Order: sequence, then structure tokens, then C-alpha cells
Amino acid sequence: MSITTDGPPQQAGQEIRNPFFARLYHHVLQRDTSAKDLACRRELLADLAGTVVEVGPGNGPNFAVYGEGVERVIAVEPEPYLRKKAAAAAARAAVEIQVVAGDGEHLPLADGSVDAVVLALVLCSVPDQARTLSEARRVLRPGGEVRVYEHVVAERPVPRALQRAAQATFWPRALGNCHPARDTLQALRDAGFDTADVHRFVMQVAPVEPPMPYILGRSVAQP
Repeated sequence: MSITTDGPPQQAGQEIRNPFFARLYHHVLQRDTSAKDLACRRELLADLAGTVVEVGPGNGPNFAVYGEGVERVIAVEPEPYLRKKAAAAAARAAVEIQVVAGDGEHLPLADGSVDAVVLALVLCSVPDQARTLSEARRVLRPGGEVRVYEHVVAERPVPRALQRAAQATFWPRALGNCHPARDTLQALRDAGFDTADVHRFVMQVAPVEPPMPYILGRSVAQP
């Protein structure tokens, strides 16, 4: 499958340089995957098959989890340092993975060309969630799935207020444009995806992190 788009040319994807956070992510945040996080990633990628595009894979923590049913993964990463680390991880993976430059708002893929789109801890940091989810719909074949694993805004008032305060001040600047108060589940619905098989839960990945609300599951575009 060629990495091109059908129809009018798409705007070129942006390269996002964030050298401090990229190195923090690689050397600290993703140095040792916790058992809870790994279990979520296994559930996220279970039973995938065919051609998959993973948006914003970082340094490739999902790559070792893809199963034998996957024929090919196109991993679209905008940050050059993380893209280099992802390419190294792809070389060790059991499935074919091609790491390419690009971003979620301008996927370098043809309309209806993939069987699944994987979104893992990336929708918190993309500049435009709606545009990214629109691109996911565009590249999915009819009946294709979006697999999603994201931290999201809290439902209870006090933690939600704390998330919003962090988002309005230091959090995005310190942590690679992460927006902890985004209502990503509603964004999926607004983009026309059925979220009946997406569930919410609260998880503390590491002792140094507070418990966070997450969503995990699979969804398909509604007609």
C-alpha cells in the first residue's frame, strides 16, 4: 500500500520539535512500562488485523504488543527525536512497522486505506482533536475500527477543576502540549464514532502520579 492520499492534495504534516519533553518521555516516562499500562495496551491492540495506522506512537511502546494478525503498521510521528527512537523499536518488532513523519491532522494515507486507527495517549496533545478524528474517519475503510486508550477529564467536580487549572497554567507547556481536561470520549461521539465499546476507569500508573481517569476500547464510525 502506498502512503499517499486520493483526491485533492492534503496539507503537509507538521514536524513538532519538543526536545526536552521527547527526552523526558523516552528516558523517564516510558523507561519501564508498568504492568497496568501494559495490560491496557494489550487490550487496546487485541485481535487487530490487516493494515493499521498508529497516530503519535512516541518511541514505540505499542510496537512489541501488535499481534500476528496485523499485516502492517504505519506509525505517524511528528517529533524527530521520538521518531528516531520509534524506528529503532520498529526494527525489533515481530510485525512490519513503517515509521513516517507526519501528524494526526494530516495523515499521509489514502482515503479508506486502513483497517484500524490506533490512538494511544495522543489525543490529549494534538492541536485539534476534531481534525485528528476527522482524519481517522477519512483513512478508515468502511467497517474499520478506531482503538483508543487515553486519559480524559474527570467526572467529579473537584478533580475536574484541578485538571482544568493545570491545563490553563503549566501542564501543557511542561508535558508536551498535554491537555488533561479534554473530554475525549465526547469528542469521539461528536466525530461520529459509536463509543458503546469504550469504557471509563481510573488508574494510577506509577506511585509518583495521581490516579487518572482513562478511556479504553474500540469504536466504529456511524453511518
